[in-house]
Amino acid sequence: MAEKIAKQSDDFSRWYNDVVISSELADYSPVRGCMVIRPNGFAIWEKLRDTLDRMIKESGHQNAYFPLFIPESFFKKEAEHVKGFSPECAVVTHGGGKKLEEPLMIRPTSETIIYSMYSKWIDSYRDLPVLINQWANIVRWEMRTRLFLRTTEFLWQEGHTAHATHEEAEEECLKMLDVYAEFAEKYMAIPVIKGQKSEKEKFAGALRTYSIESMMKDKKALQSGTSHDLGQNFAKAFNVRYQTKEGNMEYVWQTSWGVSTRLIGALIMAHGDDRGLVIPPKIAPTQVVIIPIKGGETENAEINEFIDNLYEDINKEISIKVDDDERTSPGWKFNQYELLGIPLRIEIGPKDLKNKEVVFVRRDNGKKESAEWGDVKEKIKSVLDDIQENILKIARDFRKKNTFYPDDYNNFREIVEGEGGFLMSHWCGKDVCEEKIQEETKAVICTIPFENKNENGKCILCGGDSQKRVLFSKSY
Repeated sequence: MAEKIAKQSDDFSRWYNDVVISSELADYSPVRGCMVIRPNGFAIWEKLRDTLDRMIKESGHQNAYFPLFIPESFFKKEAEHVKGFSPECAVVTHGGGKKLEEPLMIRPTSETIIYSMYSKWIDSYRDLPVLINQWANIVRWEMRTRLFLRTTEFLWQEGHTAHATHEEAEEECLKMLDVYAEFAEKYMAIPVIKGQKSEKEKFAGALRTYSIESMMKDKKALQSGTSHDLGQNFAKAFNVRYQTKEGNMEYVWQTSWGVSTRLIGALIMAHGDDRGLVIPPKIAPTQVVIIPIKGGETENAEINEFIDNLYEDINKEISIKVDDDERTSPGWKFNQYELLGIPLRIEIGPKDLKNKEVVFVRRDNGKKESAEWGDVKEKIKSVLDDIQENILKIARDFRKKNTFYPDDYNNFREIVEGEGGFLMSHWCGKDVCEEKIQEETKAVICTIPFENKNENGKCILCGGDSQKRVLFSKSY
């Protein structure tokens, strides 16, 4: 129940954990750093997964599946990649009661195993492009974990493509970043900033990395999706080559891109409040809950008849639940469904029956209004659309209010060390400045935003020349 939840303003971290546990999204596993995703949480993941899966397929990709176990030698073929992932790798050394001839890495990401297969499948330019996506589990041995945001094992999708030219690969990379941005804003109602990662923050083994970044309600940034231009690094490591039309042999150009169950964490922290979850209708497992309020026997029969007819009329278009459980009071149910973030609650009791009305209660703003019986179906649709738009507007307004453009380092530090937010400041491009700013303020360069126009300026730290503002923030 909501009374178990800490206030966001008192302790955001505790509030987050309270919401996850109280709303039964996930629980701690006996295995350190792992989580059990409970039915409520998995239902949200299924909505996210199914929606994004449709968008990925519409963009021309097919699903496949590759092994969880990867030979250790595969990782050693790409030096930068193995260096980046070695600290996080879990390794299997024994199987079937015997020591393995070669240790097996438990998948921290699948570039190596997938591109070893591409080397078998790709011979000619006629085989390109290869556009494959997989939904899988991942293991990364994290030292500091938090449910959904960073766990030793998590669920994700990872796309891996191969192309004849770098231009095609780069186009693919940016196209999928756009897919992620559209998914986040249109369905999750989370506004995002698209951009390129700094060299320090890019994916291990990539030529360049692009990301979408979103602001949480504690004003920290959350990387919500990444798309990597891998160049030919893995192609050369695994000899993924094709014969051109002219008969020459060339290495393919590759991309990879992915999102994970971290999106559920984003959903919680971008929209939730002191009463619990706030789920946008387009990705809500249950969009509407109807709660009958009991009266006399005749009244109850009429209320039930109305609800049955309404359910039959709209349940194929809208996910709806009727809670007529008499073991709990209407008040308890109201609190419970607010905790679970159900977008719209409909109440109908003896008074409403008499007036031929129902009561609508919105989760996004708590507003109540009545609707006549004949208008209920269309009213539900319009209110859900309005809730979706309003949740996105609230998030956009919050980000705008908490985005700053400091040009003085002292002012920069005051903001970061104070209430925080997104800081668009100039940076000279040098690793030493990026690292010193992070060391002194804990603010990282989240991304170099596409939306920021080129402009002459001075690095916020060293005063060196800069042509563009980048996004600094404390980050998850």
